[in-house]
Amino acid sequence: MRKSIVTKNVILCGTEQPDLLGRILKTGPLEVEFDNGQLRYIKIHGIEVLRAIGFLVRDENWGTYIPKIKNLNFIENSLGFSISFTATCTRPGQEISYEAVIKGSKSGNLTFSGIATPKNDFLTARTGFVVLHPLKGIANKPVDVKHVNGVMERAKFPNEVNPVQPFLRVRTLTHEVLPGLKARVNFDGDTFEMEDHRNWTDASFKTYVRPLALPWPYTLKAGERVEQSIRVTLEGRAKAKPKSKSNTAIKIKLGKATRRKLMPIGFGIPAEEIEHALKNIDLIKNASPKRLQCHFDPRENHGIKELIGYRKLAEATGAKITLEIVVKSLTGYAKELRQTAKLVAKSGLKLDDVAVCPVGDLKSVLPGSKRPPAPPLANLYRAARLAFPGAKVGGGMFSFFTELNRKRPPAKQMDFAMNATCPIVHAADDRSVMETLEALPYQISTAKKFLGKTSHMIGPTAIGCRDNPHGASFTPNPKNERLCLVKADPRTRGLFGAAWLVGYIGTLAHADVQSLTIGSATGPLGVIHRRYGGIQPYFNKLNTHAVYPAYHVATSFMNSVGRSIIAIENAASQRVYAFGVIDKAGKCTIWLANLTREQQTVSLMGIPGMLVGMSINENNFKLATQHPYRLQGQWKSMEKTVTLKPYAVSILSST
Repeated sequence: MRKSIVTKNVILCGTEQPDLLGRILKTGPLEVEFDNGQLRYIKIHGIEVLRAIGFLVRDENWGTYIPKIKNLNFIENSLGFSISFTATCTRPGQEISYEAVIKGSKSGNLTFSGIATPKNDFLTARTGFVVLHPLKGIANKPVDVKHVNGVMERAKFPNEVNPVQPFLRVRTLTHEVLPGLKARVNFDGDTFEMEDHRNWTDASFKTYVRPLALPWPYTLKAGERVEQSIRVTLEGRAKAKPKSKSNTAIKIKLGKATRRKLMPIGFGIPAEEIEHALKNIDLIKNASPKRLQCHFDPRENHGIKELIGYRKLAEATGAKITLEIVVKSLTGYAKELRQTAKLVAKSGLKLDDVAVCPVGDLKSVLPGSKRPPAPPLANLYRAARLAFPGAKVGGGMFSFFTELNRKRPPAKQMDFAMNATCPIVHAADDRSVMETLEALPYQISTAKKFLGKTSHMIGPTAIGCRDNPHGASFTPNPKNERLCLVKADPRTRGLFGAAWLVGYIGTLAHADVQSLTIGSATGPLGVIHRRYGGIQPYFNKLNTHAVYPAYHVATSFMNSVGRSIIAIENAASQRVYAFGVIDKAGKCTIWLANLTREQQTVSLMGIPGMLVGMSINENNFKLATQHPYRLQGQWKSMEKTVTLKPYAVSILSST
C-alpha cells in the first residue's frame, strides 16, 4: 500500500487550502496589494498609510461573504493604475452584486468606488466600505476629523483601547505619514464611524459604514442601489523619505534579566475534553501545566461526573485548578453557587480559584444596546466567596476582551479578572492572524488602568474560537479552511500554530499578565491530537498518540515558568519573534519563531557560552508530531546564526 504523503501546505498550516498573496501595484510613491476584491497594505514611500480598504457584505449574523469576482481588469501605465471588477455574494434566497473601480495616480492619490445592487430583498448587518488604519505610527498620534455636518475636530487616535466608537459621523480622517506629508481619507455615500479594532486583537482602527446605533440587521430592497467611495489624497511634501530596508540577517540582541518572571501557563479543559485528556495524561504531565482551567456550565448539565474528571486530572498533574462557573439565576445565584460548591466537595476536587460569569454576560452587546439582565457583579462575587471559602474569587468574561472592556467589573471585589482572545474574529488569513500579536499589549495596558492591582488572567485561548459571543454558534468548517470564528482552525495543527503560540505567550509575558491558559490540551483547541471531525487525513491515519508542533512550544514554556524574562532588542519582531528567560544559574532559554512564509536568517548576540537546542520545521514535522519524546531528546549544538524555515520555531539554551 502506498504511504500517505503529508504536503507542505498541511505541514505549514494544517490545510490544503493555499493562502495566496495578492497582486502588487505601484505608481509614484503609492503601493497597494489587490487581494480578492480588497486593497491591503496601502503604502506611501514605503510607509503603511492604511491596512486595508474593502467593500464588504455581511449576513444578519455578521458573517462576511466571500465574493465571487468576475470581469477583473487591470490597467497599468505611466499615469498610474486602475482595477475594475464585478463581485457577487450569494446564499440560498439571497444575492447581491456590486461593481467596483479602483484608481491610483502617480501623484499618490487613490480612489475606490463601489455600487451594489441586491437581486432580491437582501438581509444584512452591514454592506459597504470598511477602512483600516494600522497601529504603527497611528496609535496615540494626532488626527483631524471632519464630521458629516462639516465640523472639524483636532483629536488623537486612541492609545488605550476604546470600548466604544472613538469617532462618530465621520466624513474625513487626516493624519501625518511623514514630516511634511499628510494623508486625507474621505468617506462618501453614507455616514461612517470608527471602532477600536484592538478590542478583538485586530491590529487596526476600523472605520465602517452604517452607525451601530441604527437597527440591524436591515433589509436592502431588491434593486435598491448602494453607492459609496473612499478617496485617499496626499497633502504636502515629505521633508525626507525613509531609507529602504536591507535584506541582511535579522539582528537579535539579548540584554539583562528583568524583574518580571514567566507567568504560570496551563491548559483549558472543556468538559467535553475530560475523557480525552485522561487518555493522554502522560503527554499532559510531560508538558507540566501549572494550571488547569476547568469549565462548569449547568445549562449543559455539568455535574458530579465532570467534577470528578477534573479532580483526576488535578491529581495526575499537580496543577492548580481554576473552576469557571456559568451562573444561570438572576436572583437565586447564591443558592445556585452553594449547590455547585456541595458538588465540588462531594467530588473531592480542591479548588485554588473560582471564576463566575452570569449567562447575561456571555454574549456580545453592541455600544448603545441594552444589556441582557444579570446579577450585580459585586453581589455575585460576595456570594461566590461565601460558597467557596479559601478559594480566590474572580470573574470578568469567558469570551473576549471586548466584553470585559465594555462591562468593566468592580475590580476591588475580585482577586482576579479574566478574558480569552481569538485572532480570527474579523479576518482569517495568515498575515492578519499573526498581526493580532501587535494589539495584545494595548489590551493588557488598558486593562491595568481599570483593574488596578487586581490580577489579570488570560485564556483559555487558541487560534480557534473558544466561544462565539457574536452569534448562536461557531462558523462551520467542513472543508478545513481558514474562516472567521471557527472552533477547529486548521493552523492549530501546523507549524503556523507553533510559531503563533511563541509570539502569543511571549507578548503576554512582556505585557505582564499574571496567568495564561492555552485553549485546551486535546481537541480542536488543543495541542494533542484527537479525532474531532473535519478533514485531518494526516493525523487521523496515525496509530500513535500524535501531537501538534505547538505541543513542543507549550511544553518548553510550561517547564520554564518562574524564570526571569530577558530584555531583547529586535527591530524585526513582525518577521521573527524572539523571547528569552534566564534561571538562577545564568542559563538562558531562547525561543525564535518565524512568523512568515519566507525563510529568515537570525544573528543572535549577547548570549553567554555555547548554544544547544532543537528546531521544529518542515524537515522534522513527522518526528515532531508522531514521536514527541524522541524529538525533545534530540537537542544538539547550535550556531548563533540561525536559519528559520517558514513558520519554524527554534528553542535554544546556553551552556
